[in-house]
Amino acid sequence: MADYASTRARVETYFDKTATKTWERLTSDAPVSGVRKTVRAGRDRMREIMLSRLPQDLTGARVLDAGCGAGQVTEILADRGADVVAIDISPSLIEIAKKRVPHHLHPNVQFKSGDMFAPELGAFDYIVAMDSMIYYEAGDIGQKLAALDARVSKSLVFTVAPRTPFLMTFWTMGKVFPRSDRSPIMIPHAPAKLQQAASYAGATGALSEIERVTSGFYISTCMEYAT
Repeated sequence: MADYASTRARVETYFDKTATKTWERLTSDAPVSGVRKTVRAGRDRMREIMLSRLPQDLTGARVLDAGCGAGQVTEILADRGADVVAIDISPSLIEIAKKRVPHHLHPNVQFKSGDMFAPELGAFDYIVAMDSMIYYEAGDIGQKLAALDARVSKSLVFTVAPRTPFLMTFWTMGKVFPRSDRSPIMIPHAPAKLQQAASYAGATGALSEIERVTSGFYISTCMEYAT
């Protein structure tokens, strides 16, 4: 079982070295294969769900886009008036995000590379973490939620891979047949187990399942942790 630090290091290597070009294309409007079209559609739908949990008018709110990738969520948050900290473990993706977020919104955004939950980032009204916590064990997620209790005034909206038979099969295969060039393995979770892990770590907020999106190979569940 990998700890948080070693998993984070693998995520950084993958997104900053191996998959930068693939991710850049997937998150654009460039033509992609049929399989990747379903993933793109699923991510588009999930983004809508997650952002619907935040107010349309975010003027004056400080929001963390944790694992911002190419900046799609960042742009929407900034356009709603939020003061956004857009952070990603991959410096390469941060450079893409800087280019893609319209220049007139840059005064609303601080772009950073590093640990998305580093304490020195400060306090926030909201945190959005789309497909950036999917590689971590339940215990790690529970500890992060507990640590964020004092730093988030309203809610953290994030995604996890659900424990479906389909994803459990791929997870087991990935554990049995590891490959150095494969993306970091997603860890499927049941919401009840995440709540248990969070409570065990000392988190006092309420964790709820919002909605699941299934689009081809994209299967993800939106969760909300209200402090």
